[in-house]
Amino acid sequence: MTSQTAPTGAVAATAPAHVPTQDQIRRAPKVLLHDHLDGGLRPRTVVDLARENGYADLPETDPEKLGIWFQEAADSGSLERYLETFRHTVGVLQTEQALIRVARECAEDLAEDGVVYAEVRYAPEQHLDRGLSLEQVVEAVNEGFRQGERLARENGRRIRVGALLTAMRHAARSLEIAELANRYRDTGVVGFDIAGAEAGYPPTRHLDAFEYLKRENNHFTIHAGEAFGLPSIWQALQWCGADRLGHGVRIIDDIEVREDGTVRLGRLASYVRDKRIPLELCPSSNLQTGAAPSYAEHPIGLLRRLHFRATVNTDNRLMSHTTMSREFEHLVEAFGYTLDDLQWFSVNAMKSAFIPFDERLAMINDVIKPGYAELKSEWLFRQTASTSGYAGSEG
Repeated sequence: MTSQTAPTGAVAATAPAHVPTQDQIRRAPKVLLHDHLDGGLRPRTVVDLARENGYADLPETDPEKLGIWFQEAADSGSLERYLETFRHTVGVLQTEQALIRVARECAEDLAEDGVVYAEVRYAPEQHLDRGLSLEQVVEAVNEGFRQGERLARENGRRIRVGALLTAMRHAARSLEIAELANRYRDTGVVGFDIAGAEAGYPPTRHLDAFEYLKRENNHFTIHAGEAFGLPSIWQALQWCGADRLGHGVRIIDDIEVREDGTVRLGRLASYVRDKRIPLELCPSSNLQTGAAPSYAEHPIGLLRRLHFRATVNTDNRLMSHTTMSREFEHLVEAFGYTLDDLQWFSVNAMKSAFIPFDERLAMINDVIKPGYAELKSEWLFRQTASTSGYAGSEG
């Protein structure tokens, strides 16, 4: 994709396609809806917390080597090795101070990457091994997010972070976690989620939690359609009433692309698109789990073209060695996306966030759109500077 070149001494009559540079992608205001707290630790922090808390099971104690180990284990194609990565991160997150530190660093890292709004999820039930209560876990994570927001602001960055409380599909505490999310809904928790292996653990096992949240007019997303396919998506929507689909990438199985290039949507895909149900797509993570063979073949390209409510997310920044900027960089390279496309994904995500409508609207109109407009205008100033005839000579 090429931009027009203006004649010397003139400004181009038509603005060029705004294919972003890496620097522009980093500076662009981004929105993140699907990010796991225990999947985004800094390797250095894992090493520090293991030492401080007497956790002796790390495969590496050098931060650089440990970071490489996490990525290789996640890329191995072995589910056992992939799950082992979380055993280590959860293993060092069993104290209030550890949770505060990791939540604080999460907010700082996202802000540094240009994320202006994020919903970060974690399972409180996984952090009780050393005596913390569910309430202490939630309050520690909330405190860490607030500290991170303040530090980001002091460094000239702005970010708002909301927490999603996750229940594990294979456990039996989903109603308890849903009630916890509801108690803290006005103090930093914006919604509820279930996660874990889809196969054998359908979302309908947790109907009491979802029915409770609906009665309380609360928000929830469900991990569905990552590995198990259309039945998982259908149950999440039609039985459980999910507001969003965590991943949802397997909706592609209900879309037929014919040889002549025309597209036919099945009834479930049509419903998802027509109802504007948000898809929390995580390209790099999907490549690791086999949901797509490459970025160029990732369903997000077709879903974007068909105007599904697609969003771009990181899932697990440590395991996937990724950031929101890297996810966008991969998509720009694969599909030739412009700043307009990145704005479209960001606005989609902000529309789908679990905060009040007026606040979402203000973020879109006062932060996201102006931020992209400024980036898109930069070509004009580079163009006029490069075509100036002034040579600095005395007249």
